[in-house]
Amino acid sequence: MTETVKVAAAHIAPVFMDKTASAEKAAHWVTKAGAEGVQLLVFPEVFLPGFPYWINCYAPLIQVDVNTRYQRESVTIDGPEIKLIVDACREADVSIVIGISERRVGGHTCHNSVVFITPENGVVGVHRKLQPTYAERYIWGQGDGSTLIAPLTPAGRVSALCCWEHTMNLARQAVIEQQPDIHAALWPSLSTMAGFDAVANIQIEAMMRNHALTGGCFVISASSPVTQEMLQFLDDTLGPQELLSAGGGWSAIIHPFSGDLVPPVSGEDEQMVTAEIDLTDIQSAKLWLDGTGHYARPEILKLVVDRQPKSTVEYVDH
Repeated sequence: MTETVKVAAAHIAPVFMDKTASAEKAAHWVTKAGAEGVQLLVFPEVFLPGFPYWINCYAPLIQVDVNTRYQRESVTIDGPEIKLIVDACREADVSIVIGISERRVGGHTCHNSVVFITPENGVVGVHRKLQPTYAERYIWGQGDGSTLIAPLTPAGRVSALCCWEHTMNLARQAVIEQQPDIHAALWPSLSTMAGFDAVANIQIEAMMRNHALTGGCFVISASSPVTQEMLQFLDDTLGPQELLSAGGGWSAIIHPFSGDLVPPVSGEDEQMVTAEIDLTDIQSAKLWLDGTGHYARPEILKLVVDRQPKSTVEYVDH
């Protein structure tokens, strides 16, 4: 692991509701990142097959058919879509963090998940969102504490959380305690949703800067914008709506002391938000504030994390 690392946030949209084409698009951007010397690339939330924006725009019972279709477009960790991306990472020598709608292998329940991939070892970890937000519960089940992880990659130790998991301070501290060098924050576009247009990017920016400072780590925030293709899909599938518009997203790279390494990006233009980071800056930041060390009071405040995987059944043989 080197001290200076080139990293990027993929401010790009998936090929909506097409897991195969979205995987191919991800592989294309991995190849592009490798050609530009990027060592770690962070993709947005559920890039495969895209965020199901209709869940917040239509009545629940008319969503059943499209939610079933979304399950079919969700991917398994051992499936061909992930293999395609793993192969691209190996060929490009790029580590990535990518959001997927994960369907359990051999099952039907889906999770809003994050996959960690390195060039040498392929999939090195999967995080499942602990608490799907609001109408997301139509689609995804809950994750458990076993996936609060921070795998080691050639770019450093990397943690990840999805969207409003960043409002869960105990979940944030659970990954901060693992001493990540870099935190990947995966988002959809929230600022183009009715009721969020004036506040979403402000909220995201506040959470990202707060996590960088309190975690003493670099934060890569990656969002996908809403496209006209997505809006057309909603109109064609479920009927006209006025609650979602095109654009949005907030992608950025934040220093451990909360400053911008590059200006944040929003809107429909697809691009990589790229910066070179110096991991030795973490030591300087933690000289001032180390929430896992000298700025903690464990005899007063203590966090307990249950990392035991949860099953719906326990078989007992007599």
